[in-house]
Amino acid sequence: MQNDKAIVITNLKKSFGKVKVLEGVNLSVERGTMLALLGPNGAGKTTTVRILSTLLQPDSGDIRVNGYDVVSQSDEVRGVIGLTGQYAAVDEYLTGFENLEMIGRLYHLTKADAKVRAKELLEQFDLVDASERPAKTYSGGMRRRLDLAASLVAHPPIIFLDEPTTGLDPRSRLAMWDVIKKLKAEGTTILLTTQYLEEADKLADRIVVIDHGRVIAEGTSEELKSKIGKDRLEFVISERSDYQKALAVVQQEEDIKNEPKERTLSFATNGKVAHIKLILDNLEKSGIELESFALHKPTLDDVFLSLTGHYNTDEQQKQKETK
Repeated sequence: MQNDKAIVITNLKKSFGKVKVLEGVNLSVERGTMLALLGPNGAGKTTTVRILSTLLQPDSGDIRVNGYDVVSQSDEVRGVIGLTGQYAAVDEYLTGFENLEMIGRLYHLTKADAKVRAKELLEQFDLVDASERPAKTYSGGMRRRLDLAASLVAHPPIIFLDEPTTGLDPRSRLAMWDVIKKLKAEGTTILLTTQYLEEADKLADRIVVIDHGRVIAEGTSEELKSKIGKDRLEFVISERSDYQKALAVVQQEEDIKNEPKERTLSFATNGKVAHIKLILDNLEKSGIELESFALHKPTLDDVFLSLTGHYNTDEQQKQKETK
């Protein structure tokens, strides 16, 4: 294994009975970077994390974390990782401080060191004021922060974040993003699974798109978006009677899409001011009034649609919830 790779997965397969969940997954994560494993529910994201964290045995494949084989060297793997699952795994009857102190003792820290580490993490995750309250009194966002803090007690160099913002309100989600960004800035290697396209876009150095147990695309956010093509310029024509005239003005443009009923037409553009100005000038010369116009850049949602043939419905639902 190359020293610059913290995680390497080669031809990972896993089935539950007759259901094939992972069908030959290949991916790697460079040290000190964040990889987002993006896909809808049921794509195989959580199964991959459970295998990487030694909670589940693979059917086949070579899976290494920090150079250790997850099957034959599971103890060594557990010594270098932290895991935050989809739901906060804290004892709700213990205080925030007691939760972290207990985790420290389980990692064989001395009682004094466990207390010191608990105080450090409570301060780092802005939980000092709530440190003496039972975790059951915490909000969802606070529980998630406490859960993430617990995964960092032993200073692991590699962190698995399995949909860490699921169920959080927009403000708590943004707070978690800030925490995750700080971890990455400190050099922690992070594998993030998410069904939220915006989350992958904002946080990850690289993105792997997984669907039906297979990797269907990989790259930076911009690399994936570039596969969709150029930016698109969209017009809404003020008067329906001008629609055909407007269509004639842009007839030489690339990939024209028109929707007469909505008085909307769009086409590919290089996004440069000169091109946009030329089109607007030509429309004005033809006496065509616009109700509105907009420049649309490709999004990860467009990437997902292009790759899978359907939008990420979980992302669409999240967007509705935040409006």
